[in-house]
Amino acid sequence: MNTRLNKTDYSVLVIVYFIFILLNCISYYKVGNELIEYLVDIPSAIITSFCIILLFMYWVIPNFLIKRTDYFSLTFFGLIILSFFGSLDYTLEFWSGSNDWNKFPKWYDLILNGIFDSTYDTGFVFGLILAKKFYESQIKISNIQKEQKENELKFLRSQLNPHFLFNNLNTLDALIDDKPNKAKEYINRLSLVYRYLIKTKDAEVMELKEEINFAENYIFLIKTRFENDYEFEIIKNISLSDKFVPTGAIQILVENVVKHNKSQNNKQIMTTICINDGWLIVTNTKSKIKSSDESFGTGLDNLKTRYSLLSDDKVKIIDMGERFEVFIPIIKLSS
Repeated sequence: MNTRLNKTDYSVLVIVYFIFILLNCISYYKVGNELIEYLVDIPSAIITSFCIILLFMYWVIPNFLIKRTDYFSLTFFGLIILSFFGSLDYTLEFWSGSNDWNKFPKWYDLILNGIFDSTYDTGFVFGLILAKKFYESQIKISNIQKEQKENELKFLRSQLNPHFLFNNLNTLDALIDDKPNKAKEYINRLSLVYRYLIKTKDAEVMELKEEINFAENYIFLIKTRFENDYEFEIIKNISLSDKFVPTGAIQILVENVVKHNKSQNNKQIMTTICINDGWLIVTNTKSKIKSSDESFGTGLDNLKTRYSLLSDDKVKIIDMGERFEVFIPIIKLSS
């Protein structure tokens, strides 16, 4: 916490001291105090209170609480400051009231009276300044954490595998001569994929409908490249409007299927993307042979990390031997 007083802190002090002066003037008027008491007591209380605040904010707290945690010194010097300025203020008030100096308190009583008076004059305004400082520091910490979270999300989104473009160009090259019409569609789908990646490169979450449209184009690229090795089905049990998932989440899940499974004996890897209330579930059959395909992204660990930054809900993974399921929470944004 920064203990240096800023412009708004001084504004608070001016307002509080103005009210302090007003209320004390009313109180003195009702009691019938002399003019000299107005001119001495009220200014001395404000000056000593302000000096105490300055010493605490610029010396005591920075040196004995922030730089090093020394509660003994914090308490000791705090009491010294309170007793000194409080005793000074008490003495001035005693003098301005034309009191009998024979009745002036002993030194130990003077110290106690000084501590009590300075605490009374300073406590509220000092507490107000500290509360304001604490609130401002919490807002600053919250903004820093938010900025850090956004930077982490952007970093995770930026971890795209360069092999993705290379593999797709190889597939396109094979299609151009043998299947020119298919090659045209492949180019169109590939352009839609990259357009989406560019459009959403800084987005933390995207509407589920947009993600599904992107996934359909991405799945087309996979099925074209691997022909009949993989089969995908998308089941929409609920409306996709006003529902969100981390940008590229479905792509990561689909890519995870391809990365970890390879067709055996002409047996397709079957994958279902099921959208239910609150959850998007990707279920796939498993094979004993992993695909040699490179991973596009950082996989499930990436997705788990992003969810930890975006939501209190967690990704669920269930490995059932012959089947593999991943549950990701559907995010509903607050209005």
